[in-house]
Amino acid sequence: MSYVKIILHCVWSTKNRLPLLSDRSQRETLFAHICVNAKEKGIWVGLVGGHVDHLHLILYLGKDQNLSKVLQLIKGEASHWFNKQYA
Repeated sequence: MSYVKIILHCVWSTKNRLPLLSDRSQRETLFAHICVNAKEKGIWVGLVGGHVDHLHLILYLGKDQNLSKVLQLIKGEASHWFNKQYA
């Protein structure tokens, strides 16, 4: 069996690049939530960070994981959770 290691740096912005993450506490809570949610889904996150209008994510994919599906799970759930908590 061959060894596969895929490391990705993903960046995405808030809707219309609005500063929706200007509250540092909310931003850090979101980052922690992303890590917990990803772990529950078997996705290994190396680092989450960002600023008021965008996020950075260092992501390790397994050989059986699909990038588009993994990002859909992370981004969609994070957006839904954030809007439910703070909107």
